[in-house]
Amino acid sequence: MRTVGELIRQWRHRRRLSQLDLALAADVSARHVSLIETGKSNPSADMVLRLADQLDVPLRDRNRLLLAAGFAPRYAERPLDDDALSAARDAVERVLRAHEPYPAVAFDRRWDIVMTNRALEPFFADVDPDLLKPPMNLVRLGLDPRGFAPLVVNLADVRAVFRSRIRRQLAVAPDGELTALYEELLESNSEDTSRQSTETDVVIPMILRFDGRELRLFSTITTFGTPMDITLDEVAIELYYPADAESASYFEESKAALEQPPAADRRGTDGP
Repeated sequence: MRTVGELIRQWRHRRRLSQLDLALAADVSARHVSLIETGKSNPSADMVLRLADQLDVPLRDRNRLLLAAGFAPRYAERPLDDDALSAARDAVERVLRAHEPYPAVAFDRRWDIVMTNRALEPFFADVDPDLLKPPMNLVRLGLDPRGFAPLVVNLADVRAVFRSRIRRQLAVAPDGELTALYEELLESNSEDTSRQSTETDVVIPMILRFDGRELRLFSTITTFGTPMDITLDEVAIELYYPADAESASYFEESKAALEQPPAADRRGTDGP
């Protein structure tokens, strides 16, 4: 196990900061940072967290820093269905539901899906059941030939977006499983260079050929502000929006179906 000083130096190099840069940001002396990194000074838990905050260290790795310094972990990791996270879980559900009739999905740091809204369900119809088994991975679902890949007109563009986002994510916080997923599905290949990229002046859309229509979608990402739980720190919500009037029309037409109550509820008013 690496010492806390070695880990802090590793994170500092990853953020491309000098000892002086980190010292100024954390309001300590550069000498003190040097002593911590070389193991000549044992930092307090508060000092570890102060440095981690300036280095933008994820909560999961802040616990590792604390353990390396001889302190108990500070941040809990609960499943999203834990009672303690009920308010946060309800907030995610409200965001997803409010975004209907447009698709939305919540996923974790390894891009495993934790929640979706109903607007995404029709797109699962022809997906191989193996890809729908938990944990259902958004990257694999989007790029695997058994998943959404046959629907995606501009697959090279979509793969490039995934590649860029996961590269940045791994630069911020390396992860072995995510690296393996990247190497499996996102390493550059001849298919990327053989496909023509979609030109756009604003955003790169994802273009789906579905149900006899061509749907163009772009997305935004939402995360929790100032989380104190590792699960919440790693959850992201991706909301998809129509990029043109034809795509918007398709989802508006599907809105009525989403607003229909389940069949069990309708039997009470429509008869047996």
